[in-house]
Amino acid sequence: MNSKQRRSFLKKGVGLATLPLLGLSSRNPLPKDPKKNLKLSLNAFSFNASLRDGTLSLERLFRYCAENSIPAIDLTAYYISNYPEVPEDKVLYGIKKQAHHWGLDISGSGVRNDFTLQNTDLRKKEIDLVKKWIVASSKMGAPVLRVFAGKSKVEGAAWKEVADGVISAMQECASFGAENGVIVAMQNHNDFIKSADQVNYIMENVNKEWFGLVLDVGSYSLKDPYEEISRNVHHAVNWQIKENVNYLGTQKPVDLKTLMKIIKSSDYNGYLPIETLGPGDPFEKVKNFLKDVKKALD
Repeated sequence: MNSKQRRSFLKKGVGLATLPLLGLSSRNPLPKDPKKNLKLSLNAFSFNASLRDGTLSLERLFRYCAENSIPAIDLTAYYISNYPEVPEDKVLYGIKKQAHHWGLDISGSGVRNDFTLQNTDLRKKEIDLVKKWIVASSKMGAPVLRVFAGKSKVEGAAWKEVADGVISAMQECASFGAENGVIVAMQNHNDFIKSADQVNYIMENVNKEWFGLVLDVGSYSLKDPYEEISRNVHHAVNWQIKENVNYLGTQKPVDLKTLMKIIKSSDYNGYLPIETLGPGDPFEKVKNFLKDVKKALD
């Protein structure tokens, strides 16, 4: 087993000690090409404006997912009362219960943080924010908490110098995530992280079992996005499937057929959250994009 395969094996949470529990034997090997267990989810950011101004409630959004046969919601923490503070438990448990009522899993949550801050006290506050929402995510039943590296540029500092601080912060958060049963997952967001090489550098140096990648298909801007996705797919623990990719600085509609081929050829199983952006009615935009994604997924 090479180092990449070993990291992928550990990332999935299957250690050698657990294998006897699976009842594996030479007479009952796992199939070579098992059917992928891929399911759709909706990233709540698709409804950012109406969630922010209060014209759309979480319950109405959950109902919309149920009405459109979307099995899960990726519920960014911004839309939970009192953010960035964590609300009392009854609010978190209420969200969990409400999602269950509408037949939804909470496939993940997310915060807005900045680990590129050079002031150690300020960076510690960002780490503390992530830790608080790791606990909150656990209480809501979200298996993944989405985090960011940080700003696109730090004046007067080399990229790898800043990356060292990001890596250290991610390691601390991932260790805390392991204690609370929540995977901490960095989103490549075309900010401090712009390329597949940079993603791999962060991932390989953090090197924690409870750390992964929220693979944002729309945020590679330096090279062919599909080549970049292919180079990072083994780190993915969650996704953001967007309408457009950034093809060498130009927005182009995502090639869902090519994207799904990449995903299906990887070892990824789980949720594929979709996210629509830009002007237009999000209720209709999500519905139309959902139809396209389902077609490509079949």
